[in-house]
This record gives sequence, structure tokens and C-alpha cells, in this order.
Amino acid sequence: MKQRAPLTLAAVTAALAAVTGIASLTAPAAPAADGKKATAARMPVERSTLVCPAPSSSDIADTAYTSYTPGAAAGAKGAGKGAARLTGATKDAKAVLEPKEPGKPVGATSSGSEAPALTGIAEGTLAPGWTVQQTTKVAVGRARGVLGTACGVPGTDFWFPAVGTSKGREDYVHLTNPDDTAAEVDVKLFGPEGPVKSEPGRDRITIAPKSSQRLLLSTLAPETQLADVTAHVTTRSGRIGASVQVAEDGVGTDWLAPSTDPAGSLVLPGIPSDATSVRLVAFAPGEEDADLSIRLAGPGGSLSPAGSEALHLKAGMTASVDLKDVTRGEAGSLLLAPTDAKKAVPVVAALRVVRGSGAKQELGFIPASGPVGARATVADNRTGENATVLYVTAPGKADAKVRVTASPGTEGGEPESKEIQVKAGTTLAVSPPPAPSGGKGSYALTLETLSGGPVHASRTLTLPHEGIPMFTVQPFTDDRSTVLVPKAVQDLSVPTE
Repeated sequence: MKQRAPLTLAAVTAALAAVTGIASLTAPAAPAADGKKATAARMPVERSTLVCPAPSSSDIADTAYTSYTPGAAAGAKGAGKGAARLTGATKDAKAVLEPKEPGKPVGATSSGSEAPALTGIAEGTLAPGWTVQQTTKVAVGRARGVLGTACGVPGTDFWFPAVGTSKGREDYVHLTNPDDTAAEVDVKLFGPEGPVKSEPGRDRITIAPKSSQRLLLSTLAPETQLADVTAHVTTRSGRIGASVQVAEDGVGTDWLAPSTDPAGSLVLPGIPSDATSVRLVAFAPGEEDADLSIRLAGPGGSLSPAGSEALHLKAGMTASVDLKDVTRGEAGSLLLAPTDAKKAVPVVAALRVVRGSGAKQELGFIPASGPVGARATVADNRTGENATVLYVTAPGKADAKVRVTASPGTEGGEPESKEIQVKAGTTLAVSPPPAPSGGKGSYALTLETLSGGPVHASRTLTLPHEGIPMFTVQPFTDDRSTVLVPKAVQDLSVPTE
């Protein structure tokens, strides 16, 4: 019997694991005078945890960290005083960042190969929507390029389509344990023919408390070389932060963030207009095959790429489609949906994107991501010609309106906001996006959905070097800064028959 990749309980509950905040609880209240049932209140989370992987093994790597917490979400009550601290993932680590108040980004830098993985906790007013961006630039060498990642929420289940084990690829999965107890982790690979058989004992790792490890994926199956693989990282005990660092000879390097939870329809937002190569990698984790339609949402609407209108996914097997220069000079987002609306099979997906050509190529990844929701933030945006480009997509049948707010810079300035309209089925490239007035340094961009939707978004940060369009892409996902807390009601009655 062929082994399948099951939809685990952890996958089902991953959305809950994405929020590590603890909600403020109200004391039991007396029944309402009008006899109506008490309703839930939306309250800000009081505690958030983030994990950042070790940035690079290069001695010439330069890394910037940017921490930011937006102001209180609309309608949310205050959560008291706040504190946050980002430190190395060791028991005796020193602080790298200690933000003091919401609404003001804080930056720090490191150089070389000794920068560790980081873990951090924000509490009180600094917890709701806390975001940390890690951006690394390596100017030369085999792994030259820009690597960017939003530090992630620790969890128990992660999917990474678009990893590889072929010659010329070095893909490391970074596993960081932020807690005081050990975490036991399984790493499984799935190729075009199904599960990739690993050497005994190699695919199970114990991560000590307050520590981080990295695993070269090709060592799991040294006799198997595959260009397109899906990695599934789960924990048997504990929780971890997980991300994959990809380096490809002659092409570049970047972080691959996990795909959003398996779903019947997916959005992969923000393919740059000058992309010279785009490859879609997808995987169906369950027991059923999936048939997907492929559409590109551009500035004028959505269409099916010629010759790549559909994709058939066999259960438990990774499939890929070479979309080449699918954007043809216009930025877009890829939309995946079941060809039969009555048969939506959950899938995960990611895009491998290349800009430039020849010796001037650079590599980036766009994982499938969830909607912006009420609010989402990406930090470490920079001014300059085409340095930061914002992509906003309304994949459904409804137009959408969003507010884009630029925070002050890490070196001062005033926030700036702009409302933008996105037509249904289109992708809007905002270049330049709003930037702080009168300030310097990097800044954060916060998106809020005002009407319509759903809305998906990403930002591309480009830091050119000697003619190479070094870049990285980060999606915006709902910061889940508030939670619904039911109001408790005292009921001292004794039930009788």
C-alpha cells in the first residue's frame, strides 16, 4: 500500500497555533437586564512569541532586524503596559532587540556567520500584531543574494513545497525550539513518485530546549536527487519555528516560508513584473487526487496561462508546472482553484521565482498565503527607486478597499496612510507605496481591509548589487492581534428533572 501524507490533527489546528497570545478574560457578569444572552468581546492578545532562524553561514553576511507593533486595532481595548525582547535561542543569550512602545519600529544589525537563531516574547501593548523581519544580504559567493523572512510563530505542523535535493541545491530546514522542554521533530519528503525513503533515523530529530538545529534535506535521501520536493515538518512533542533556506548554484538564495494550511483554493500573491522564470510546485497531502485550474490575476483581470491552464495532482505526490515568464511585463498573482467546485481537495503550493538572466540571476519564493484579514504588517521596507513594491490582490468576485499605513522610520519621521481600491480578480502593484514623511531608516507597512474582499498581499524588497536584482518576497497575513472572548455568566441554579 502506498504511503500518503495525512492531514494531521496538528494541521487542522494550525490556525489556532498561529496565535500564541493569551486573551484578557473578563470576570463573570450578571445576566443582562433585558434578558438577552451575553455576547463575546474582541480583546487584544496579551502575549506573542516569535522565532527567527540563524541568518547565514557566510562570513560576509550583513543582517538587519526590524521589530514593529502597530497601534491598537480598531475597536480593541488597551492591553496595559507592554514589553518585548528578542534574544539568541540559547539559555544564556543576550538581547538583540528590546522595543519599548507600539507604533515605532526598532532596528538592529549583525554581521558574519555567527549570528544565532533568535526567539522573542512580546507582552501587553507590544503583543498584538508584533512583527519582526530578518533581512540578510550576501554580496558574493555561492550563496550570494538577499534572504528575507518574517520571523514565525512556533507551531507543530509546516508544509514546504518547492524544496529540492538535486545537485547544485543546498536546502537546509532550520528548526528552533523556543521553549524550556525538548521538541521531537519528524521531517518527511514527498517527490513526484510519492514519499522519499529516508535513511533510518535521519528524519527524526530532537531539538533541545532553547536551541536551534539545521538539517540539509539532501542528506535524508542521499541517493535521490529531485528538483521539486515537498517537505513536511511535524512535531511529536513540543513546538518549533521552522523555515527552509535555499541556495542554488548560479541562481541565488532566499528563505522559503511555509505554505498556508492545506486548502481547496490558494492564492500566491505578488509575482514581480520582470520575473524571467516562474515555477509552480504543489502537493495534495490527503488521500484524494486534486484537479486545479491555474489563473493569473493581473492589473486588468485574470486569465489562464496558455498551455498551463490546469494541474492534476496525484495524492501524496509532488507536481510542478514551468510557467516561464508568465507575467510578461505585468505584475500578477497566481490563483489555484478546483476545476470542479463540488470537489475541493486540500493542497499546498509555492512558487520559485527568478529575476535577471545569465550570471545576473536571483532567486525568490512566494508561498501560498492566507488573506490579509482585518490587519497585517510587514516590516523592513526601504525607500529608493523600486526598493519596495506592494502587491494587493482581490481574488474573488468582490472589489475591495484597503488602507495602507507606513510607520515612522527606525530613525524617526511621521506615519503616512493611503486608501486604495482593488478591482475583483485583479492584482494592483503599488510602487512606490506610502513611506514615512521626514524620517530615515526602514519602516513597516500595515494593511487593513476596509471593505469587500478577501484581500491577499505581499511585498517585494529589492536591493540590487552589481547588476543583480537581489530581492525577497514576504506575504502579508492576518496578524490575529485580537481574539473573541465569550463573556462568562454566573449560573448558580441547580438543574432539576
